[in-house]
Amino acid sequence: MKRIKTLNWLIIYVIFFARSLSAQVVTEEKPDLDELEDHIIDSTYIAEYESFQGKPKVLHAEPLFIDLIRDLGARRGEAEWNVGLGLFNKKKYDEILLFVEYEWAVIDRLGLEIEIPVNFFTPHLGTSPNERPQNQIESLKLAAQWTFYVNTETSTSLALGYLNETFLSPPNSFKRRVFAENKFNPFLVAAKRWGNNWHSLIYAGPQIFRTFDSSPSHTRLEWNSNIHYMLPGTRNFIGIEINKYASRNDFFAVFRPQMRLQIKDNFLIGIVTGIPISYSNQNLSTFFRIIWEPSHI
Repeated sequence: MKRIKTLNWLIIYVIFFARSLSAQVVTEEKPDLDELEDHIIDSTYIAEYESFQGKPKVLHAEPLFIDLIRDLGARRGEAEWNVGLGLFNKKKYDEILLFVEYEWAVIDRLGLEIEIPVNFFTPHLGTSPNERPQNQIESLKLAAQWTFYVNTETSTSLALGYLNETFLSPPNSFKRRVFAENKFNPFLVAAKRWGNNWHSLIYAGPQIFRTFDSSPSHTRLEWNSNIHYMLPGTRNFIGIEINKYASRNDFFAVFRPQMRLQIKDNFLIGIVTGIPISYSNQNLSTFFRIIWEPSHI
């Protein structure tokens, strides 16, 4: 789809233009003073973030496509609403993904999440409408994440989590079976901040798919690698998320350059483009995430 391709290359250009622009800022007439000022701003911002009421937590950049179940080290009462829109150019049709997600910390360092994604499909020119899936509520996602290790001295956090996704059958199959398949997904998250601005994160775990009929179950390994640069004294970042999936006979990966913009203290927008290493099933994609954090006590 030409519109998706054009939009993706525009997003990639904006991300790397923003990165080069931020690099130029520190090469003006007084680079040493500018670097010192950025360091002071960063140190102050990080100190306020990590020491503000409750247990200590480390500031980490959270990926935008496969996000976390609340921040690592989340404090009781923290919450977040997400609304997302994805545009995916598949082989025979285009997919539009809409979702609403709510995540909150019930106690310190334990986050819960509920998400409902909805899919819409449009056949490509020359493709029969019967060759595309039906528009439907895709699934119900429920997840939990426990940050069991936080070290502010080394800027490191570790967490264990579990995501359960129950997929619905197509609407024309509801009379026979409402639910089609269930995904069991335990995962591990390891994150480290390098200095004040560079962030790395790994999200990995098996995905076990079990159908509600007599079909055999199947398993694949998910391994997501992330590197982000957070602009001094802000929650804005640019970076890349690499989603990798491996099963017995297949391997698939998508590179997702991304950027996050802070509009207000509790309102952010994420922009992502998807570049698969194989174009056999999926071409370029675009993804947007709107993030709102209601105030808490």
